[in-house]
Amino acid sequence: MQEQLGRLMVEAAAGAWDTPTTSPRQLDRETVALLAQVPLFASLSHRHLGQIGSIATAKRYAANSQLVCVGTPGDAFYVILSGNARVDVPGRYITVEAGDFFGEMALLDGEPRSATVTAHTEVLALMIERAKFLKLLQAEPKVALAIMTTLTRRLRTAGAPAGR
Repeated sequence: MQEQLGRLMVEAAAGAWDTPTTSPRQLDRETVALLAQVPLFASLSHRHLGQIGSIATAKRYAANSQLVCVGTPGDAFYVILSGNARVDVPGRYITVEAGDFFGEMALLDGEPRSATVTAHTEVLALMIERAKFLKLLQAEPKVALAIMTTLTRRLRTAGAPAGR
């Protein structure tokens, strides 16, 4: 996964996803490989991952800028490609860095954000907008089913008694 992240970071830093050294097809494969590492999407087919990749966009955030703010509409999902950010949730915080993701609940329910995410360094993120994702789910019900299965497994694991 680090290799795919590195390639995507270089291409995005160059200001384009279709630099002369890399074909759009190669970048599509790398985006698909990156998305396959995200647990929410891990059970999806290559074709479905490609469809998700086609609606994703790269976003750059300056150090100390907010990516999302608690209480605002949950309108996108993010995968950090480079840099690191602080996720502040009531009573605690965590750091996210290249390969980490956040906002998966926003993709599905659109409820207000439960955390504020602030770039600690410059951050490059792959963003998937909720509206585009919902259109994809309507067109591809198998994607919705696979994601529901993944989320259900995660909920079962989170709720399982210790030592089980």
